[in-house]
Amino acid sequence: MKKIAVVLMNLGGPDGPEAVEPFLYNLFSDPAILRVPNWLRRHFAKFIARRRGKVAKDIYAQIGGKSPILENTQAQARALEKAMSSTAWIRGFVVMRYWKPYAEDALAEIKRFVPDEIVLLPLYPQFSTTTTESSLAAWRLASRQAKLDIPESIVSAWPTHPGLIEAFASLARQAWENACETCPPLPHGAYNQPRILFSAHGLPESIVRAGDPYPEQCRQTAEAIARAMGIPDLDWVLCFQSRVGPVKWIGPSTEREIRRAGADKRPIVIVPISFVSEHSETLVEIDIEYRKLAKKCDVPCFIYAGTPGTHPAFIAGLADMIVEALQQPRREESPLGSPFGALANIRQTG
Repeated sequence: MKKIAVVLMNLGGPDGPEAVEPFLYNLFSDPAILRVPNWLRRHFAKFIARRRGKVAKDIYAQIGGKSPILENTQAQARALEKAMSSTAWIRGFVVMRYWKPYAEDALAEIKRFVPDEIVLLPLYPQFSTTTTESSLAAWRLASRQAKLDIPESIVSAWPTHPGLIEAFASLARQAWENACETCPPLPHGAYNQPRILFSAHGLPESIVRAGDPYPEQCRQTAEAIARAMGIPDLDWVLCFQSRVGPVKWIGPSTEREIRRAGADKRPIVIVPISFVSEHSETLVEIDIEYRKLAKKCDVPCFIYAGTPGTHPAFIAGLADMIVEALQQPRREESPLGSPFGALANIRQTG
Protein backbone atom coordinates (compact mmCIF):
# COMPACT_ATOMS: atom_id res chain seq x y z
CA MET A 1 0.00 0.00 0.00
CA LYS A 2 1.16 3.51 -0.78
CA LYS A 3 1.99 5.77 2.13
CA ILE A 4 -0.03 8.98 1.83
CA ALA A 5 0.48 12.05 4.00
CA VAL A 6 -2.67 14.19 4.15
CA VAL A 7 -2.02 17.74 5.33
CA LEU A 8 -5.16 19.20 6.90
CA MET A 9 -4.84 22.98 6.83
CA ASN A 10 -6.85 25.40 8.93
CA LEU A 11 -6.72 28.91 10.35
CA GLY A 12 -5.49 28.01 13.84
CA GLY A 13 -6.15 29.70 17.13
CA PRO A 14 -4.40 30.57 20.40
CA ASP A 15 -3.69 27.65 22.72
CA GLY A 16 -3.85 29.85 25.83
CA PRO A 17 -4.34 33.49 26.92
CA GLU A 18 -0.65 34.31 26.42
CA ALA A 19 -0.90 33.25 22.76
CA VAL A 20 -3.77 35.59 21.85
CA GLU A 21 -1.73 38.67 20.90
CA PRO A 22 0.96 36.70 18.97
CA PHE A 23 -1.82 34.87 17.11
CA LEU A 24 -3.46 38.18 16.16
CA TYR A 25 -0.10 39.60 15.07
CA ASN A 26 0.48 36.59 12.81
CA LEU A 27 -3.01 36.97 11.34
CA PHE A 28 -2.70 40.64 10.48
CA SER A 29 0.90 40.22 9.29
CA ASP A 30 -0.37 38.11 6.41
CA PRO A 31 -0.30 40.11 3.14
CA ALA A 32 -3.39 38.18 2.03
CA ILE A 33 -5.30 39.64 5.00
CA LEU A 34 -3.92 43.15 5.36
CA ARG A 35 -3.09 44.39 1.87
CA VAL A 36 -0.77 47.29 2.54
CA PRO A 37 3.01 47.69 2.04
CA ASN A 38 5.14 45.33 4.13
CA TRP A 39 6.66 47.93 6.45
CA LEU A 40 3.25 49.45 7.16
CA ARG A 41 1.56 46.07 7.65
CA ARG A 42 3.98 45.10 10.44
CA HIS A 43 3.17 48.31 12.32
CA PHE A 44 -0.56 47.85 11.77
CA ALA A 45 -0.35 44.21 12.88
CA LYS A 46 1.32 45.16 16.17
CA PHE A 47 -1.20 47.93 16.78
CA ILE A 48 -4.23 45.74 16.01
CA ALA A 49 -2.91 42.84 18.11
CA ARG A 50 -2.42 45.11 21.14
CA ARG A 51 -5.73 46.90 20.66
CA ARG A 52 -7.82 43.75 20.11
CA GLY A 53 -5.87 41.55 22.52
CA LYS A 54 -8.03 42.12 25.61
CA VAL A 55 -11.30 41.74 23.69
CA ALA A 56 -10.04 38.54 22.09
CA LYS A 57 -8.91 37.16 25.46
CA ASP A 58 -12.39 37.82 26.84
CA ILE A 59 -13.87 35.97 23.87
CA TYR A 60 -11.67 32.92 24.36
CA ALA A 61 -12.28 33.00 28.12
CA GLN A 62 -15.89 32.05 27.36
CA ILE A 63 -14.72 28.76 25.81
CA GLY A 64 -11.98 27.76 28.24
CA GLY A 65 -9.32 30.38 27.46
CA LYS A 66 -8.19 28.90 24.15
CA SER A 67 -9.39 27.87 20.71
CA PRO A 68 -10.63 24.28 20.27
CA ILE A 69 -9.77 24.27 16.56
CA LEU A 70 -6.54 22.25 16.90
CA GLU A 71 -8.17 19.41 18.82
CA ASN A 72 -11.13 19.44 16.43
CA THR A 73 -8.87 19.25 13.38
CA GLN A 74 -6.80 16.48 14.95
CA ALA A 75 -10.04 14.54 15.52
CA GLN A 76 -10.88 14.98 11.84
CA ALA A 77 -7.42 13.71 10.88
CA ARG A 78 -7.84 10.58 13.02
CA ALA A 79 -11.34 9.97 11.63
CA LEU A 80 -10.00 10.31 8.09
CA GLU A 81 -7.22 7.82 8.78
CA LYS A 82 -9.77 5.31 10.04
CA ALA A 83 -12.11 5.87 7.09
CA MET A 84 -9.33 5.24 4.57
CA SER A 85 -7.46 2.47 6.40
CA SER A 86 -8.57 -0.22 3.95
CA THR A 87 -7.50 1.64 0.80
CA ALA A 88 -4.17 3.27 1.66
CA TRP A 89 -1.68 3.88 4.45
CA ILE A 90 -2.93 7.33 5.37
CA ARG A 91 -1.55 9.58 8.05
CA GLY A 92 -3.06 12.98 8.74
CA PHE A 93 -0.87 15.94 9.63
CA VAL A 94 -2.36 19.18 10.93
CA VAL A 95 -1.02 22.58 9.82
CA MET A 96 -2.38 25.85 11.17
CA ARG A 97 -1.81 29.12 9.36
CA TYR A 98 -1.45 31.57 12.25
CA TRP A 99 -0.51 29.45 15.26
CA LYS A 100 1.11 26.15 16.13
CA PRO A 101 1.58 23.67 14.57
CA TYR A 102 3.02 25.58 11.61
CA ALA A 103 3.97 24.12 8.24
CA GLU A 104 7.56 23.63 9.44
CA ASP A 105 6.36 21.44 12.31
CA ALA A 106 4.36 19.17 10.01
CA LEU A 107 7.17 19.00 7.46
CA ALA A 108 9.54 17.59 10.07
CA GLU A 109 7.00 14.87 10.94
CA ILE A 110 6.27 14.12 7.28
CA LYS A 111 9.98 13.61 6.55
CA ARG A 112 10.09 11.01 9.29
CA PHE A 113 6.98 9.32 7.88
CA VAL A 114 8.57 9.17 4.38
CA PRO A 115 5.33 9.14 2.33
CA ASP A 116 5.08 8.28 -1.35
CA GLU A 117 2.74 11.19 -1.94
CA ILE A 118 1.29 14.21 -0.12
CA VAL A 119 -2.25 15.56 -0.41
CA LEU A 120 -2.78 19.15 0.69
CA LEU A 121 -6.29 19.55 2.10
CA PRO A 122 -7.21 23.11 3.17
CA LEU A 123 -10.33 22.82 5.33
CA TYR A 124 -12.00 25.83 3.70
CA PRO A 125 -14.91 24.61 1.53
CA GLN A 126 -15.06 27.89 -0.42
CA PHE A 127 -11.86 29.13 -2.03
CA SER A 128 -10.49 32.53 -1.04
CA THR A 129 -7.14 34.19 -1.49
CA THR A 130 -7.32 35.03 2.24
CA THR A 131 -7.64 31.40 3.35
CA THR A 132 -6.92 28.60 0.87
CA GLU A 133 -4.38 30.44 -1.24
CA SER A 134 -2.63 31.95 1.77
CA SER A 135 -2.29 28.54 3.42
CA LEU A 136 -0.99 26.92 0.23
CA ALA A 137 1.48 29.74 -0.38
CA ALA A 138 2.85 29.45 3.16
CA TRP A 139 3.16 25.68 2.74
CA ARG A 140 5.00 26.03 -0.55
CA LEU A 141 7.50 28.46 0.97
CA ALA A 142 8.14 26.20 3.96
CA SER A 143 8.43 23.04 1.84
CA ARG A 144 10.97 24.68 -0.45
CA GLN A 145 13.02 25.80 2.52
CA ALA A 146 12.85 22.24 3.88
CA LYS A 147 13.91 20.90 0.43
CA LEU A 148 10.94 18.56 0.38
CA ASP A 149 10.87 16.49 -2.83
CA ILE A 150 7.69 14.42 -2.62
CA PRO A 151 4.84 14.52 -5.19
CA GLU A 152 1.94 16.69 -4.04
CA SER A 153 -1.74 16.83 -4.93
CA ILE A 154 -4.13 19.59 -3.92
CA VAL A 155 -7.77 19.76 -2.89
CA SER A 156 -8.39 23.47 -3.31
CA ALA A 157 -12.14 24.16 -3.29
CA TRP A 158 -15.19 22.01 -2.67
CA PRO A 159 -18.22 24.27 -2.07
CA THR A 160 -20.77 21.72 -3.33
CA HIS A 161 -19.07 18.40 -2.67
CA PRO A 162 -21.73 15.78 -1.82
CA GLY A 163 -20.14 14.85 1.52
CA LEU A 164 -20.09 18.45 2.72
CA ILE A 165 -23.64 19.10 1.54
CA GLU A 166 -25.03 15.87 3.02
CA ALA A 167 -23.49 16.59 6.43
CA PHE A 168 -24.69 20.20 6.55
CA ALA A 169 -28.15 19.28 5.23
CA SER A 170 -28.52 16.63 7.92
CA LEU A 171 -27.52 19.06 10.67
CA ALA A 172 -29.65 21.87 9.24
CA ARG A 173 -32.78 19.74 8.81
CA GLN A 174 -32.55 18.39 12.36
CA ALA A 175 -32.17 21.94 13.70
CA TRP A 176 -35.07 23.14 11.51
CA GLU A 177 -37.31 20.35 12.83
CA ASN A 178 -36.30 21.20 16.40
CA ALA A 179 -37.26 24.81 15.75
CA CYS A 180 -40.64 23.72 14.41
CA GLU A 181 -41.28 21.69 17.56
CA THR A 182 -40.12 24.27 20.11
CA CYS A 183 -41.29 27.56 18.60
CA PRO A 184 -44.62 28.86 19.92
CA PRO A 185 -47.33 29.20 17.23
CA LEU A 186 -48.50 32.55 15.96
CA PRO A 187 -51.90 33.92 17.02
CA HIS A 188 -54.86 31.82 15.83
CA GLY A 189 -52.57 28.77 15.54
CA ALA A 190 -50.90 29.92 12.32
CA TYR A 191 -47.72 28.06 11.34
CA ASN A 192 -44.49 30.01 11.78
CA GLN A 193 -41.88 28.41 9.51
CA PRO A 194 -38.28 28.79 10.73
CA ARG A 195 -35.92 30.80 8.57
CA ILE A 196 -32.50 29.33 7.76
CA LEU A 197 -29.56 31.73 8.01
CA PHE A 198 -26.66 30.29 6.06
CA SER A 199 -23.89 32.26 7.77
CA ALA A 200 -20.40 32.46 6.28
CA HIS A 201 -17.32 34.37 7.38
CA GLY A 202 -17.30 37.83 5.84
CA LEU A 203 -14.80 39.36 3.42
CA PRO A 204 -14.01 43.00 2.55
CA GLU A 205 -15.60 44.13 -0.70
CA SER A 206 -12.21 45.28 -2.02
CA ILE A 207 -10.94 41.70 -2.00
CA VAL A 208 -14.01 40.50 -3.88
CA ARG A 209 -13.58 43.26 -6.48
CA ALA A 210 -10.03 41.99 -7.03
CA GLY A 211 -11.51 38.70 -8.25
CA ASP A 212 -11.92 36.55 -5.16
CA PRO A 213 -14.57 33.84 -5.89
CA TYR A 214 -15.53 33.28 -2.25
CA PRO A 215 -19.00 34.94 -2.14
CA GLU A 216 -20.19 33.12 -5.24
CA GLN A 217 -18.98 29.78 -3.87
CA CYS A 218 -20.77 30.52 -0.58
CA ARG A 219 -23.96 31.05 -2.58
CA GLN A 220 -23.41 27.71 -4.31
CA THR A 221 -23.00 25.99 -0.94
CA ALA A 222 -26.14 27.57 0.50
CA GLU A 223 -28.24 26.67 -2.54
CA ALA A 224 -27.00 23.07 -2.51
CA ILE A 225 -27.77 22.61 1.20
CA ALA A 226 -31.23 24.16 0.80
CA ARG A 227 -32.02 21.72 -2.03
CA ALA A 228 -30.64 18.75 -0.10
CA MET A 229 -32.80 19.56 2.93
CA GLY A 230 -35.83 18.65 0.83
CA ILE A 231 -38.24 21.09 2.52
CA PRO A 232 -40.78 22.69 0.17
CA ASP A 233 -40.70 26.50 0.08
CA LEU A 234 -37.81 26.65 2.54
CA ASP A 235 -37.22 30.19 3.79
CA TRP A 236 -33.47 30.84 3.72
CA VAL A 237 -30.92 33.60 3.24
CA LEU A 238 -27.15 33.77 2.78
CA CYS A 239 -25.45 36.20 5.17
CA PHE A 240 -21.96 37.02 6.43
CA GLN A 241 -20.47 37.40 9.90
CA SER A 242 -17.23 38.37 11.71
CA ARG A 243 -16.78 41.84 10.27
CA VAL A 244 -13.66 43.64 11.57
CA GLY A 245 -12.53 47.21 10.95
CA PRO A 246 -14.02 50.25 9.17
CA VAL A 247 -13.83 49.02 5.56
CA LYS A 248 -16.95 47.93 3.68
CA TRP A 249 -17.67 44.19 3.87
CA ILE A 250 -19.90 41.98 1.76
CA GLY A 251 -23.44 41.53 2.99
CA PRO A 252 -26.06 41.16 4.15
CA SER A 253 -24.65 40.80 7.64
CA THR A 254 -25.82 38.02 9.93
CA GLU A 255 -26.67 40.63 12.57
CA ARG A 256 -29.00 42.41 10.14
CA GLU A 257 -30.75 39.16 9.25
CA ILE A 258 -31.27 38.34 12.93
CA ARG A 259 -32.90 41.74 13.46
CA ARG A 260 -35.06 41.23 10.36
CA ALA A 261 -36.17 37.82 11.65
CA GLY A 262 -37.13 39.44 14.93
CA ALA A 263 -39.21 42.06 13.13
CA ASP A 264 -40.87 39.29 11.11
CA LYS A 265 -41.39 37.15 14.24
CA ARG A 266 -39.63 34.25 12.54
CA PRO A 267 -37.71 31.49 14.33
CA ILE A 268 -34.16 31.16 13.00
CA VAL A 269 -31.68 28.35 12.48
CA ILE A 270 -28.06 29.38 11.86
CA VAL A 271 -25.98 27.07 9.67
CA PRO A 272 -22.26 28.05 9.59
CA ILE A 273 -21.51 27.06 5.99
CA SER A 274 -17.89 28.26 5.80
CA PHE A 275 -16.78 26.51 9.00
CA VAL A 276 -16.16 22.77 9.27
CA SER A 277 -15.16 22.67 12.96
CA GLU A 278 -16.06 24.64 16.05
CA HIS A 279 -14.05 27.67 17.14
CA SER A 280 -14.61 31.19 18.45
CA GLU A 281 -16.67 32.37 15.47
CA THR A 282 -19.15 29.54 16.03
CA LEU A 283 -19.09 28.84 19.77
CA VAL A 284 -18.92 32.49 20.86
CA GLU A 285 -20.02 34.74 18.01
CA ILE A 286 -22.93 32.56 16.87
CA ASP A 287 -23.97 30.48 19.85
CA ILE A 288 -23.48 33.16 22.52
CA GLU A 289 -23.45 36.65 21.00
CA TYR A 290 -25.98 36.09 18.20
CA ARG A 291 -28.20 34.13 20.59
CA LYS A 292 -28.25 37.19 22.90
CA LEU A 293 -28.99 39.47 19.95
CA ALA A 294 -31.86 37.21 18.86
CA LYS A 295 -33.38 37.35 22.32
CA LYS A 296 -33.05 41.13 22.37
CA CYS A 297 -34.74 41.33 18.98
CA ASP A 298 -37.63 39.07 20.10
CA VAL A 299 -36.77 36.24 17.73
CA PRO A 300 -39.23 33.49 18.79
CA CYS A 301 -36.68 30.67 18.63
CA PHE A 302 -32.92 30.51 17.98
CA ILE A 303 -31.11 27.25 17.10
CA TYR A 304 -27.49 26.82 16.09
CA ALA A 305 -27.08 23.82 13.77
CA GLY A 306 -23.35 23.21 14.39
CA THR A 307 -20.42 22.33 12.11
CA PRO A 308 -19.76 19.00 10.33
CA GLY A 309 -16.77 18.10 12.55
CA THR A 310 -16.42 14.31 12.27
CA HIS A 311 -19.89 13.71 10.82
CA PRO A 312 -19.61 10.40 8.87
CA ALA A 313 -20.82 11.94 5.60
CA PHE A 314 -18.29 14.75 5.87
CA ILE A 315 -15.35 12.46 6.62
CA ALA A 316 -16.41 10.16 3.77
CA GLY A 317 -16.51 13.21 1.52
CA LEU A 318 -12.99 14.23 2.51
CA ALA A 319 -11.81 10.69 1.78
CA ASP A 320 -13.41 10.82 -1.67
CA MET A 321 -11.71 14.14 -2.43
CA ILE A 322 -8.33 12.74 -1.42
CA VAL A 323 -8.77 9.78 -3.77
CA GLU A 324 -9.85 12.14 -6.57
CA ALA A 325 -6.86 14.43 -5.96
CA LEU A 326 -4.43 11.52 -6.17
CA GLN A 327 -5.86 10.59 -9.56
CA GLN A 328 -5.48 14.09 -11.03
CA PRO A 329 -2.38 15.53 -12.74
CA ARG A 330 -0.10 17.47 -10.41
CA ARG A 331 -0.95 21.18 -10.34
CA GLU A 332 1.42 24.04 -9.62
CA GLU A 333 -1.14 26.83 -9.71
CA SER A 334 -4.06 27.97 -7.61
CA PRO A 335 -7.64 27.97 -8.97
CA LEU A 336 -7.22 31.68 -9.79
CA GLY A 337 -4.27 30.88 -12.01
CA SER A 338 -1.65 32.63 -9.89
CA PRO A 339 1.43 30.64 -8.89
CA PHE A 340 1.79 29.97 -5.21
CA GLY A 341 4.72 32.34 -5.33
CA ALA A 342 2.21 35.17 -5.77
CA LEU A 343 2.31 35.66 -2.01
CA ALA A 344 6.06 35.18 -1.87
CA ASN A 345 6.50 37.73 0.90
CA ILE A 346 4.58 35.54 3.36
CA ARG A 347 6.60 34.67 6.43
CA GLN A 348 5.83 32.17 9.11
CA THR A 349 5.90 34.05 12.41
CA GLY A 350 5.28 33.37 16.06
